[in-house]
Amino acid sequence: MKAIRSIIVFTAVGLTGCASTHANNPADPLEPINRGIYQFNDVVDKTVAKPLARGYKAVMPTAGRVMISNFFSNLDDVTVTANDFFQLKLVQGFSDGMRLLVNSTIGVFGLIDVASAGGLYKHNEDFGQTLGKWGVGNGPYLVLPVLGPSTVRDTAGLYVDGYTSPMYQMSDMQARNLAYLLRGISRRAELLDQEQVLKEAILDPYVFYRDAYLLSRLSQVYDGNPPRPKYDDEESDDISFPQSSPGPNAPSTTTKDLPSATKPQ
Repeated sequence: MKAIRSIIVFTAVGLTGCASTHANNPADPLEPINRGIYQFNDVVDKTVAKPLARGYKAVMPTAGRVMISNFFSNLDDVTVTANDFFQLKLVQGFSDGMRLLVNSTIGVFGLIDVASAGGLYKHNEDFGQTLGKWGVGNGPYLVLPVLGPSTVRDTAGLYVDGYTSPMYQMSDMQARNLAYLLRGISRRAELLDQEQVLKEAILDPYVFYRDAYLLSRLSQVYDGNPPRPKYDDEESDDISFPQSSPGPNAPSTTTKDLPSATKPQ
């Protein structure tokens, strides 16, 4: 898995040197390449991921799916807590650390989300957000094979997050790969009910997923309060109006031209 992550990062960096000058979105200079990878991912999804997710949903009871989702969410809280502290979110870091402890013990290795019932709610932090917090820009938008939407910054963050991931640290390669596979199937099954609505509502899925991803990541970096975008055609609030001047034939209204009865004494 370490080799795969390294390949992904180096591929992402290498692709940035092949930017197309004809891309429509400045955030996506690699759009022709990204569209090709998106189409590849779509084929893999339709032929492999979606059938597995449907089968998983058909045979696994709802309670079982919830517990499996909770289990992987609990493992993810290790990375979340680490990035809380990387971003100096100390209060949130202690909260997420306590959430991890409660769910790992009382919640039986995270199968039951006891912490949320006690007010210790789930947060989502990763090293890509940490880099954004400290001023690192997105870089070009990327579509990674199998993994999907990303950016150069988030791809680097994905690599670093591997070192805080309990699954990545598993020494048994077969067990680790099975864990990644089960997590992927679980997450794909959660999206089955949403995708039909999306397909009926969007014209260009590639553009939709790209823009949704970039907006979502911007919101996450700024904790739901991103800066308001500034548009080129946006007018300034301080509008100055030109002073009107009398026309060449306009009568003068100076006091010396007034009748003597109206002149000030």
